[in-house]
Amino acid sequence: MGILLWIVFGLIAGVLAKVIMPGRDPGGIIVTILLGIVGAVVGGFIGTALGFGTVTGFDIRSLAVAIGGALVLLIAYRLIARGALV
Repeated sequence: MGILLWIVFGLIAGVLAKVIMPGRDPGGIIVTILLGIVGAVVGGFIGTALGFGTVTGFDIRSLAVAIGGALVLLIAYRLIARGALV
């Protein structure tokens, strides 16, 4: 159930990341949502490893971790897509 919750959090986090960091992304809203899903899952694994706890339901802490992971991946994606990290 944990992975499914992180995917749902990722959908929400992807949309919120797009709201927090508006602008023209190479790939549009679909890529941003997919980055949100991946960011939420990665953020969930990192958050669990750092001791923030496991996901047992919808709570603000888990959503914050998901949004943080989505923002990190969105920033990295923008830098890579624009050639700033090459």
